[in-house]
Amino acid sequence: MDDVIKVNKDLYPILPLRDIVVYPNMVVPLFVGREKSIQALEEVMNNDRELFLVAQKDSTTEDPTEDNLYTHGTVASIMQLLKLPDNTVKVLVEGTSRAKIRNFIPGEKFHQVEVDLVSEIVLDDPEIEALARSCLMQFESYTKINRKISTDTFNTVSEIDDYSKIADTIASNLQIKLSQKQQILEINNLKERFELILGFLEGEIDVLQTEKRIRGRVKRQMEKTQREYYLNEQMKAIQKELGKDSEDGGDDINELEDKLESLKLPKDVREKAKSEFKKLKQMSPMSAEATVV
Repeated sequence: MDDVIKVNKDLYPILPLRDIVVYPNMVVPLFVGREKSIQALEEVMNNDRELFLVAQKDSTTEDPTEDNLYTHGTVASIMQLLKLPDNTVKVLVEGTSRAKIRNFIPGEKFHQVEVDLVSEIVLDDPEIEALARSCLMQFESYTKINRKISTDTFNTVSEIDDYSKIADTIASNLQIKLSQKQQILEINNLKERFELILGFLEGEIDVLQTEKRIRGRVKRQMEKTQREYYLNEQMKAIQKELGKDSEDGGDDINELEDKLESLKLPKDVREKAKSEFKKLKQMSPMSAEATVV
């Protein structure tokens, strides 16, 4: 997992990230408000340097140190930087390579790190192509049932030729935990990364389909309840038009209901009585069937 292609002795200013993992080849807009982070960005812009993007373990930590950060992150370059009126900064970054912190150097203005750039292990394995296709198929299903992701996203991913970029692009669009996204970032073996992503995709699809079934069941129950209420109101209006004395009828019904509740009946008899009483409330008192009931 830690196969290193070179040791870069240059220092990279750190940009700690809250609730996001940035992968190589990803272009991501970030909104930055912490003073140290803004100073790190200014250092990179003024000296034409790259920076190191790394996720925080706890997003509530205001000034994260080495213990608060994951060891693996992404070296990135700044594509665009815009200072906003509220003294925050919007920055567009592009990830270039996976890296692991080799040496953490705290600073007054901002923290810096020495990193080992981590190579990607791509074996000559026909399973990689099969895994890539499976991931694309599952990702298409995922975009169709997840309302938070545009269906156009799949079209964009399906046009990518590079397997590594396909894997990272799918991972960046998954609605999974930060720790799971970090786990994907730390795997440099492409086959293993595809297998992990495929597992996450299948799990998320199962959850979304279950949520969809639950929403459908709740919706049908609500519609049934509303329909019964509407029909009961219609029945009352019809009975009123037919000349039913609502007050007397209402008193009789209420009196009968009170008697039914007060009687000590066997369970099966009580259930049958309640069923008949429910039918009675929906009938016209003038009907022959109501008299029988």
